[in-house]
Amino acid sequence: MALAQVGFARQGIQACMANSVASSVANSVTALTVGLAVLGAAPATPAAGGGVTITSYGHSALLIQGGGATVLLNPFQAVGCAAGLAEPRVAADVILASSRLRDEGAPVARGRLLVNPGSYRVAGLQIEGIGAPHDRVGGRRFGSSTLWRWKQGGLEFAHLGGTAAQLTPSDRVLLGRPDVLVIGVGGGAKVYTGSEAAAMVRELQPRRVIPVQYGGGPSASCDQGSVKPFLEAMAGTTVRKVGRSLSIAPPAGDRTVIELMR
Repeated sequence: MALAQVGFARQGIQACMANSVASSVANSVTALTVGLAVLGAAPATPAAGGGVTITSYGHSALLIQGGGATVLLNPFQAVGCAAGLAEPRVAADVILASSRLRDEGAPVARGRLLVNPGSYRVAGLQIEGIGAPHDRVGGRRFGSSTLWRWKQGGLEFAHLGGTAAQLTPSDRVLLGRPDVLVIGVGGGAKVYTGSEAAAMVRELQPRRVIPVQYGGGPSASCDQGSVKPFLEAMAGTTVRKVGRSLSIAPPAGDRTVIELMR
């Protein structure tokens, strides 16, 4: 009887061990299957950036909101070519001015004002300022200006709103191919003419172009002309009249579109 009991006990232990191993293997297979199912169901990585909304205050003042930051370009006093416009007395995280001239770098807004070339980190934005002459005579008349490059809301921006100088090879490398190019087009002593601005657009090949610094025509207090010569020099390019406000989301497309904000 004792030997028989030992045999039955041994068989019971072996059965328990077999069940335990089978259960462990089954659990492992189930876990592996669930894991593979989860991996297979993972969504694709969403596109980076959420776009921006741009508001025009006239002349070359633009308020760009998006990507968790607000950027103001070229705040002005209502003098010269900006006479008669409402000054942009608004708040922004950072203010990017082409120079300290009163029509493009006036202290009328609230925020951190950047006007000198250099690398800056503000409100989560990496901003690059590139020094350039303001005029066509090496800065001897109007001094220096700053070209700006930064990324906001998933879009690459370049701000050439206050210069008439030709780009150097290093400028072209630093500016790259912007999604959005802000560029002066009205001519005069310190802003690109329409044909000069068109040449810059063809050189940089931006996806969106916002012309600034133009008016109804030269006058006693302003040497800037209209936007018409620029549009004629860009014949064949899509032009959209969007008014005072514009929203752009990435991707910005692959062909150049001119956005008129007046």
